[in-house]
Amino acid sequence: MKRLLLALALWLPVAAYASLNVFACEPEWAALAREIGGDDVKVYAATTATQDPHRIEARPSLIAQMRRADLAVCTGAELEIGWLPVLLRESGNARVQPGRPGYFEAARLVPLLDKPRRLDRAEGDVHALGNPHIHTDPRNILRVAESLTARMAELDPTKAAAYRARGQAFGTRWQAAIARWEARAATLKSVPVAVQHKSFSYLLAWLGLREVAILEPKPGVDPSVAHLARVAAQLETTPARMVLRTAYQSPRPAAWLADRAGIPALALPYTVGGNAQAKDLFALFDDTLDQLLKAAR
Repeated sequence: MKRLLLALALWLPVAAYASLNVFACEPEWAALAREIGGDDVKVYAATTATQDPHRIEARPSLIAQMRRADLAVCTGAELEIGWLPVLLRESGNARVQPGRPGYFEAARLVPLLDKPRRLDRAEGDVHALGNPHIHTDPRNILRVAESLTARMAELDPTKAAAYRARGQAFGTRWQAAIARWEARAATLKSVPVAVQHKSFSYLLAWLGLREVAILEPKPGVDPSVAHLARVAAQLETTPARMVLRTAYQSPRPAAWLADRAGIPALALPYTVGGNAQAKDLFALFDDTLDQLLKAAR
């Protein structure tokens, strides 16, 4: 009987809970969960904008948060491969294991860019499924929002109508914002840029920016001065208008190249909380476009 009661407790929908406990691997998914969940969810963000999501320590405090979660919302596509499997295993939480309704991978919902032609660790930190930084294209966030709304309603059916209403309201506001951003960014099309890491492939594809140089010699490998000098020489024949990096990456490589090439180095927020302006998802893209447009003048 005890085993039966335990099994029922693990499988019951979250109707008996006061709030849906959401464990978000990255700040952008935490922000999206709050948009859809409102006061009906408690959201814990496992990482901040100043942390590299590839390299997070599976601390006991994170395991404890995962143990309490009803829903884990992560990027997937191997972005968290170094730490998320440890959290899931050590938490012992059957509700959020892969394949269960409480496990949600955003990258499964969008076409992935930069799929490697061959897998070889000698090529650096290569993601076999493709580039996981999907949230830098707001159209992907809309796709994820629609599925996340349905998942929350499934897990917490007593509040399904509220989740759907907030999800629909978010979608309406988000689509209007995308139209506004695309109108503002029309002049950025074909502008050449250099990037420190391929963190912005989806942003560049959305806006039509051209990536003409990458500072890392291989994914996840910091560039040496000799490599940066080669990139600078490359830019003499294929100029870039700016160098882009995320808030969590070292400023030194981008600053070195920017000084050598005479172009601005931008620290784009990359995710919610990446700078003082990027306080939510809308402000994240507002600030990103502000910086790009200012640098491209």
